[in-house]
Amino acid sequence: MARPSRRQGNLPAEATSFVGRRRELGEIRSKLGAARLVSLVGPGGVGKTRLAIRAASELGRGFGAGAWLVELAEVRDPALVSNAVAAALDLRDQTATEPLAIVLGYLKDKHLLLVVDNCEHVLDAASRVVTEVVKGAPGVHVIATSREPLSAPGEHLIPVPPLELPQAHAAEPLAQVLQNEAAMLFTTRAAAASGSFELTASNQSAVADLCRRLDGLPLAIELAAVRTRVLSVEQILERLTDRFGLLTAGGRAALPRHQTLSTTIDWSHDLLTPQERTLLRRLCVFAGRFTLEDVESVCAADAQTLDLLSSLVDKSLVMKEDARGLASYRLHETMREYSALKLREAGEVDALGESCTQYYRLRCLQAAPQARYRIVEWLGWMDLEIDNIRAVLRHAIERKDFAAGIDIAVGAGWYWITRATTEGVRWLDQLLPEGIGNVETHAWAYFIRGFLAVLQSEPAAAQPALERAVALARESGQRDVLCHALCMSSIAAKMTLDRESARRFLEQARVEMDGISDPSLPIAVLQAEALGGLFEGDVEMVRTVAEDGVRLSREASDLYALEMMSMNLGYADVLAGDFRASKPRFADALQIAHQIDDRVAQYALLYALGFVAAASNQARLAAQLLGGADAVRLGAGAAVIAYLAPLIDQATESASATLGARKFESEFQAGQRLGRDAAVALALGERGQAATAVSDGAAASPLGKRESDVARLVADGLSNKQIGARLFISERTVDSHVRNILNKLGFNSRAQIAAWMASPDH
Repeated sequence: MARPSRRQGNLPAEATSFVGRRRELGEIRSKLGAARLVSLVGPGGVGKTRLAIRAASELGRGFGAGAWLVELAEVRDPALVSNAVAAALDLRDQTATEPLAIVLGYLKDKHLLLVVDNCEHVLDAASRVVTEVVKGAPGVHVIATSREPLSAPGEHLIPVPPLELPQAHAAEPLAQVLQNEAAMLFTTRAAAASGSFELTASNQSAVADLCRRLDGLPLAIELAAVRTRVLSVEQILERLTDRFGLLTAGGRAALPRHQTLSTTIDWSHDLLTPQERTLLRRLCVFAGRFTLEDVESVCAADAQTLDLLSSLVDKSLVMKEDARGLASYRLHETMREYSALKLREAGEVDALGESCTQYYRLRCLQAAPQARYRIVEWLGWMDLEIDNIRAVLRHAIERKDFAAGIDIAVGAGWYWITRATTEGVRWLDQLLPEGIGNVETHAWAYFIRGFLAVLQSEPAAAQPALERAVALARESGQRDVLCHALCMSSIAAKMTLDRESARRFLEQARVEMDGISDPSLPIAVLQAEALGGLFEGDVEMVRTVAEDGVRLSREASDLYALEMMSMNLGYADVLAGDFRASKPRFADALQIAHQIDDRVAQYALLYALGFVAAASNQARLAAQLLGGADAVRLGAGAAVIAYLAPLIDQATESASATLGARKFESEFQAGQRLGRDAAVALALGERGQAATAVSDGAAASPLGKRESDVARLVADGLSNKQIGARLFISERTVDSHVRNILNKLGFNSRAQIAAWMASPDH
């Protein structure tokens, strides 16, 4: 799926389809004209999210940088609110800068509309972040949704009532009922559920009475509407009226609206089979999105799980959405709260929490040894599951299960390295001081902590962690960890200009890797040697070791290392003055950096290619690439890397001299506005166009993203078990994908799949 344009924002199109709320939309439009923060306040189930997104979709066109949605429903840790804002804006925590500072640095000169949704469970943190944004970014306006006010300075409140109700006793003409907001929602959802429902003169009275009975609450109306698949509107109304009558004991007093919603959910829940009820209450254990495999592993080991989950989706109790071509699911926040209550009533909270923790602990530990060699697939899985990973880490810390927490944090190591450096440091700093767990995992944990500090250009912070990793690795006889820790210690020492220590660590690492077949060890040694050579300006040494590194990385399918080694070769060519030779090296590295979405490498390589363009008398291209690099760097919260500063200065001076200061600044700003993907495409030239063509061709495939991955591995001759290990999914899930592929393509053998994959026009 293509990433959203920075101009368009990231609003979900499907959430803007319902028309209505004219009065509230007008009020939002009016108040946002006079204020910078408008909060939509009301109880759960009244449609605050849909209203906010609808308003933003209309008003966003008036903001130069568009409208952006920050979803906080799945954020369980208040400390991660700023991370959620950064992620929604497509920014990256990959340096030493705190996420809120990255957000403020990016927003300070933007004209942008920000929707911050579902603030109530992290209210204080959301209020602090929104306050800082409004204060530090004068061109940003915010629409927040919450069950209670944020109590932030300058906040304007708009209470969100239920939908407008139709008149009682069919007093309105049919055409007028058709325009009523509550009746419109019921009709739309009922038609989607049954495939044939229409509002007619014969049923309009029942529809109007039902909408009134449900107090115009959108969630309650949707839950009732899906039942038109098996019941008439009159039957639904009768059953709900009986349920409400029991609660009021026949009296006339209306129930509070929160009780109306709860009762409607109860009614929907009671119509479920016992197996469906069990699954629904257990799904609340997931903090964020979840897959069928997650459900099968944590909630139930039942052959009917897919059917049960599909039934809950059909009944609007679970929401389905695609994530990178893979079906995923999540609960509406109100439904999550209801399910959590049912889970407590069933006495399953502790058991499900432990099951969830152990599932993600096992998944992370099983994936960790191969993650670097399957980094694209693995990062895709982590991007989908990160809210669940965060929840189990928090759960482990709260229960003082530090051994499980450390295992999970270590297993997620490549995510912290490429996606969330500051966050990874925070988790490890909470877990490691407790000193509880097995020695083997601890050694890796301290190594990752040191690695993250090196990435943050904080060698002083890296050294004690790496010293601890070395000591624990020696104690446990883990020569692989020991070699990695010594190599990283050598890099950290070079960063502090301690040449003697750097040389000594590297010599020890060479000794430790001797006789071990792990391909990551010689690659780590070569990387330390290459960086040391760059620090010393030893061009020939860098070329020699980086060429070996490129070869070994390619053989091992280690994309992260291949990116680094290709970059090292490019810098060696630059130091030697061979700019023509450096360009394809940098381009190869940039393609990988874009593929694995390594933002630090992307901005460094854009700067490098900007320098090469300037040195090749392509001043306009140089200015735009420098601007694009600057925007990507700011989006990662990074300072200019020291060794890049002279190259940037030379490129800027050369391009400015050719273009003139005013023209250079104009082209530089054009580069800043490009957006990351466009900047990378510009840097790669025809390579970027070819990549787009490949993506467009893949989109026409009858297979989904995960099915295409499975088909490719079937064509490579892998068994279902091997495919599962490669893609981090179960053998049963692979078998299901293979059956789907055979059905879609009309084949009856794996050999036919392989032949189809080999054809040029598949």
